[in-house]
Amino acid sequence: MTISRRQFTLRSLALLAVSFRDAHSQPAQARVLIVDGVNNHDWMTATHAIAEILTATTLFSVEVSTSPPRGAPQEAWNSWGPDFSRYDVVINNFNGGDQANGIEWPLRVQKSLEKFVRDGGGLVVYHAANNAFLTWKAYNDMIGLGWRSKSFGPGLAVSNDDKIVVIPKGTGLEPGHPERLDFQIHVRDTHHPITAGMPRVWMHPSEQLTHGQHGPAEGLTILTYAHSPVSIQNEPMDWVRPYGKGRVYTTMLGHTWVGEPTPNLDCVGFQTLLSRGVQWAATGAVTIPIPSNFPGPEEVSLRKLT
Repeated sequence: MTISRRQFTLRSLALLAVSFRDAHSQPAQARVLIVDGVNNHDWMTATHAIAEILTATTLFSVEVSTSPPRGAPQEAWNSWGPDFSRYDVVINNFNGGDQANGIEWPLRVQKSLEKFVRDGGGLVVYHAANNAFLTWKAYNDMIGLGWRSKSFGPGLAVSNDDKIVVIPKGTGLEPGHPERLDFQIHVRDTHHPITAGMPRVWMHPSEQLTHGQHGPAEGLTILTYAHSPVSIQNEPMDWVRPYGKGRVYTTMLGHTWVGEPTPNLDCVGFQTLLSRGVQWAATGAVTIPIPSNFPGPEEVSLRKLT
């Protein structure tokens, strides 16, 4: 795999983090691959933030595979193909569009990811990546809910007593979101390794609160939700599901937009949730603690990223 200057920098950050840890008291690092290159969001900022959040824990080694850009010739796509088998978890930060004419990965890359997860690898679907690959059936099965029309499949909501509410196919709202806003994250599953020990409610700043997600909606464990001012219901924010022997974690948090500030990425709650989600997807277990400065229900807590 060709290593870009950006990938070299991320590897150097990981090596620097390792130099400060006690190799005898820490578990082996999980191998992480971030896939990016096309997205309607600011994927470069997001990838940098993900890598910084993960390397700060000293528990991950991070590499990046950047796809050919939008409009690249077929020859460029023919020569691109990350070797997923070299990693414990793949983080998808790629969104070629939510329509049938969106940019797709080559079929051989799709099949490679399917096999990787089915055989026990981890997949993390980051924010707008659940918009991608409308016609890729296995991907829809893996993510469970996506930026899909209500005619695509059922949706899910959460009642005020944490029960799952099924929104039948063809009903409910089309996918959308209001402008960025601060909102409370509600932890629905207090026993799952990703969310165990978190406060039941915590404040998250300047985020995109998506509503109207649809899909197969099968086999999901909803970890967190937030109350939408548009749908006037509790919308899933984070969820997991098994796929074969593998583990899939999807988060709707982590919005980035070119030219906009991103205090949501500086949120200690988000950073903790993401790193624990990646560790769970990679290993099936979580050892990352809940920090003492985790946000509460009314006030945000920030750790500024570089």
